[in-house]
Amino acid sequence: MKLGLLPSIHKEQSVKHPVKIAVVCLARKTYDFGAAGELYSKIREDLKSVEAVQWCFIDELVISQEDGLAAAKKLAGEHVDGLICISGTFHLGHLVLMIKRELAVPVLLWGLPELPYNGGKIRLNSVCGVNLNASNLYKSGFDDYTVIIQNTVDQDWIDALRVIKAMKGSKIGIIGYRADGFFNVGVQDNLLFGQTGALVDHYELSEVHNYEVGDEEVSRRRKQLADTFDVSTLSAYQLDKVSRLSAKLDAFYHANGLSALAIRCWPEFARDFGVSPCAAMSLLQSEGLILACEGDIDGALSMIAHKALGAETPFLFDFSQVDFEQDFALFWHCGVAPCNLWDGVCNRSLDTYFAGGKGVTADFVLKSGELSVLRIDSARGGYRMFLQKAKAIPMEKLLKGTYMKVVFDRPVKDVLNLVLDNGLAHHSSVVYGTYIRALELVAKIKGWKVICYIHMPFSSITIQTFCL
Repeated sequence: MKLGLLPSIHKEQSVKHPVKIAVVCLARKTYDFGAAGELYSKIREDLKSVEAVQWCFIDELVISQEDGLAAAKKLAGEHVDGLICISGTFHLGHLVLMIKRELAVPVLLWGLPELPYNGGKIRLNSVCGVNLNASNLYKSGFDDYTVIIQNTVDQDWIDALRVIKAMKGSKIGIIGYRADGFFNVGVQDNLLFGQTGALVDHYELSEVHNYEVGDEEVSRRRKQLADTFDVSTLSAYQLDKVSRLSAKLDAFYHANGLSALAIRCWPEFARDFGVSPCAAMSLLQSEGLILACEGDIDGALSMIAHKALGAETPFLFDFSQVDFEQDFALFWHCGVAPCNLWDGVCNRSLDTYFAGGKGVTADFVLKSGELSVLRIDSARGGYRMFLQKAKAIPMEKLLKGTYMKVVFDRPVKDVLNLVLDNGLAHHSSVVYGTYIRALELVAKIKGWKVICYIHMPFSSITIQTFCL
């Protein structure tokens, strides 16, 4: 069998982050509340099939102020991540405000398409109910609402909640500090917490270097590496070091209950431990760990967001090359991309070129496919979000490190200018698949600026986007 082709690695399972959502249906007896009740029953059954959601239903229609107070009281103790308010018909303006007062969570205002007229009388007037609620919330100072007018729930809104919850509950470790001179990936821990809820814990490089692991686990990792990569250029010392580091990083990550780990991977790592962490990070990312190179905490946060959507194995890249004539970019990094994303064609190997020959990095071309690019980025006292669709296309193995050839739906020069003109950090998270609108909704709910060349509505009735 060709070197690098052995199917030995444990592929990460793509699972969406779980959320808990409250649902109420509002109505008024001067409209066809009976039909609204029937529609609501069907909606509840349909919602139960949505992946990774725990539902908290108010089963009866909420009609009076007393109903609104009772629903608010019941839901207040449920600790939900979001609230769906269905305008079954037009209804009292008090109801949403009563519930919102008790639930400091994002709201989906869900309007239903109008039913066939009955004797010249409008039956639901649901859209007007949504209009009433949106206006009341906006004029009360709330911007964390989204609007839909349709028969089915907005899955992107649910996915946005997954991202918000994942960020809020995350614990990001950083080993060492940011890479020397990489001022643009530095973060203010308190600003990060205030904007996302994520907490940062700082560790010394020596805490990983000196972390105790068993010889049996080191041996298992050594076999795994040898089965996954062509390791023929490595010395026995280098292979042992990568194996041992893989075991140490894995154990350290889980022992500290981390959601992600950012690592100051040079220059001290190879000097003090004997090898760089790139190859170990490539292996461990394929198993679901979120590992960010060069101490990039916001980069780690971007990867957390991507993973919350159920995306396959997020990783960080540099915008390393552009070719204006052939209109492509090279997404490259020194050899840290998850090894399960290999193209299946080239020789997937480990290399010693990095850190003055100490190594060790992964070397391979990443697979082709549709891509989504994300950078959650702090700047000038706030947060913003960069979003871009792209496509990885086949290329030969011409470089050391891990990389892909990428094209966009517009000139690469335009995309690069967007990055440069907005001073975005030089790392972004990339995943296979299309994960754009849910992240736009995250930014809308959080009040963040969106930097993108994608024009997608926030809801089925909102055409205007604040993407640049």
